[in-house]
Amino acid sequence: MKKRSIFLLAGIATLYFNNTYAQETPQDSTKTASIDQVVITGNSNPKKKIESSTAISTFTAKEIQKQNPISAAALLQRVPGFAVETSGGEVGNNLFARGIPSAGAYEFVQVQEDGLPVFEDGALQFANADNFFRVDNSVSRLEALRGGSGSIFANNSPGGLINFITKEGSNDFKGTAKLETSTYGLMRTDVNLGGALVEDKLFFNIGGFYRADNGIRKTGFKANNGGQIRMNLKYVFDKGYAKVYYKKLDDRNTFFLPIPLVQNGNDLKEFSGFDANYGTYSYRTISQLNIPQAGGGFFSRNLEDGIHPKVDVLGAEFKYDLGNNFSVLNKTRYTNINMNYTGIFPAGGPKDAVKFATDPVSEGGLGMTGYQYSLVSNGAVVNPQFVQKLGFWAIDKQMNNFVNDLQFNYKFDKGNVTAGFYKSNWKSHQYWNWSNILTTATDRPELLNLVDTSLAPTDMGYSKTYNGVTDMSFLIRDSQIQGSLNDVYLNLDYNITDNLSFNGGIRYSRDFYKGYGVSTTTSNLNNSDLTTDGTHSFYTTTADDNMAVLGNKYTYWNYDISRVSFTTALNYKINRENAVYARFSNGFRSPNEEAYYNNMNNLSAIKPVTTNQLEIGYKYYSRTFDVAVIPFYSTLKNLSFTDVYSDGTSENKFANTTNLGVELEGYARLFNNLLEITFNGTIQSPKYKDFTGRNADGSTFDYDGNTVRRMPKFYFNISPAVNITKQWRTYVSMNYYGKRFQDEKNAQTLPSFSEFGAGTSYQLGKIRFAVDGTNIFNTIGITEGDPRAGSPTGDGIIMARPIMGAAVRASITLDF
Repeated sequence: MKKRSIFLLAGIATLYFNNTYAQETPQDSTKTASIDQVVITGNSNPKKKIESSTAISTFTAKEIQKQNPISAAALLQRVPGFAVETSGGEVGNNLFARGIPSAGAYEFVQVQEDGLPVFEDGALQFANADNFFRVDNSVSRLEALRGGSGSIFANNSPGGLINFITKEGSNDFKGTAKLETSTYGLMRTDVNLGGALVEDKLFFNIGGFYRADNGIRKTGFKANNGGQIRMNLKYVFDKGYAKVYYKKLDDRNTFFLPIPLVQNGNDLKEFSGFDANYGTYSYRTISQLNIPQAGGGFFSRNLEDGIHPKVDVLGAEFKYDLGNNFSVLNKTRYTNINMNYTGIFPAGGPKDAVKFATDPVSEGGLGMTGYQYSLVSNGAVVNPQFVQKLGFWAIDKQMNNFVNDLQFNYKFDKGNVTAGFYKSNWKSHQYWNWSNILTTATDRPELLNLVDTSLAPTDMGYSKTYNGVTDMSFLIRDSQIQGSLNDVYLNLDYNITDNLSFNGGIRYSRDFYKGYGVSTTTSNLNNSDLTTDGTHSFYTTTADDNMAVLGNKYTYWNYDISRVSFTTALNYKINRENAVYARFSNGFRSPNEEAYYNNMNNLSAIKPVTTNQLEIGYKYYSRTFDVAVIPFYSTLKNLSFTDVYSDGTSENKFANTTNLGVELEGYARLFNNLLEITFNGTIQSPKYKDFTGRNADGSTFDYDGNTVRRMPKFYFNISPAVNITKQWRTYVSMNYYGKRFQDEKNAQTLPSFSEFGAGTSYQLGKIRFAVDGTNIFNTIGITEGDPRAGSPTGDGIIMARPIMGAAVRASITLDF
């Protein structure tokens, strides 16, 4: 009886909504029909998705608005094949394409704005591509390509292309204004305006945002504070167009790193005194650093500045019809970035306070016979159960990139040919100054001083800290890297029949890299005439015993790359709604910055990472139903692992990998638009191949056949939405991230987890009201362990980076 009642109610509801909607799409529908969508990324000319022999996902401005992603990384979670770690905050997140492991960042994909890179290399040390890009209402759409033709149309992109395409003006003046707030003190305003200055000729668009919030994790200060502005001007003439644009980004974002948890197999619990969902070591009470330098002067840093890029972008685009089916397109851009990066990086996990002071080996190695902890803030003597050593890492980067992409296109009856020359010059100079501090092992940590009570305050080594600093400027690095890229490429699209098309592309890269590293020595402040407290000299503390000092020895290096990338594909359009394709591609990624730095005296130890990928895809697109099923197989050689450990050394290992998987993507609009479901998922088996060698301590390792670190074998996102009326919509979403291993030897398991979100919106004329919740069940889900700690041990007290706790945002948007 109960089951019959359910079916009866479902039938009545279906009939009701059939009459309510009358075959109309709701105003707040989440999806634009893929059958009508045209893509440009990874193609030489605009092409319908069903006719493109690529694995590509698209998101229009409306779809992005419905998802309301908290960061660019959160939006990219909706792309199959991309395993995305979003736990770092708004920026500084990691993306792994098709099971390709890396130290993080966006190492094997290129993030673009309007077809040119945000910065030529998206995986420089502490310079993830998403540091320099923000999603706002000036974005017209996103096109995310996996594998395929990525290596033909960009550098260092065998994993794919992520292309954010910005809005342009039209004859109709249009605008969007949005106001947003949240449970974590958010105040954000987005505005975008576009229209014509001269009808049919001269168009403009200007947009941007400003935002301030306290952060979901409790920092005690404004965790995110800043914004961007973006504008363009486009002139259209009979045979083409000319466009100029400018972007300014000035934003501060706190970067969140591992915190202590207690693990027992797949069970995760909070560490005593630390809130797993909202706690962080990056807190106001330890935010200031001001220490003398061995070479003179002081080094000051404010954690509240976080990751603070100042980005200026000036670009132009020109297209002209040369006649006789020939056209030319030229894109050029100059990018200048000055970034101060300040973050708290744990140096291992919490230590038993007694053992840290007294144990000569297992904990702190101090071996003191008497000890005393006190708070730096007021001098009060305390007896903490656990203490934490934290790295106070400061990095300054000055970066610039001038790029030009020149294309010639010839169209003929059966297709088109594109030939191009790509030139990019870029430079990055960085300065590191790292110290270690001692704190309580709690969220809202307190700085600690530690002294040896068996000694007198005037004795050598009496204090192990200087105002809470245990190692003053223990690591300083001054280095530079430059790239000069000279690439030519050719792409052919040929229609063999009306339904069968061929695509082939080739790119020759003649790229030159060079740089330098500056030597360092060690010193201390014993003879500096400085005092620790106005009375005692630095002779009485060990905090300055191994201070780094820049030397005058420069090691210069040069590295040249001469490689060919290629791809070939067939696409068969079965009918208007069905298509199948097959593609093979060969590409590469140049060695990353840390690999160059670690091996500057022996560059023969590094090689470009080479990739081979085979993919076979089936696509079905209709007005109410989409599906894409894309099996793929990939191999990689010479993959470098370059995690920087908390002591400043690097892993510096090299491996080969294989991966067999399938990407799934789907969308359904059911019951006359009552129910919408979007889905994407990835099943894969990434393995190490021929990964053997010797560790830095001389021991050997054999990881051949192990699962690639930090890579889930299965992950997916599903988001059903109910259009209650044509104006009122509600949704839930589920992100599932499968079990992974933190390390190459597969010693530490990162348990699977599911993160749920939910929200609702109401469209009242041109005004949209929305409420969006993330991680609504306060799941403790970790995306990574502590890659800077070296070899993990597994269960017990671990360091890991969990996703953010539950949060709710509310917004009002006006379209006019």
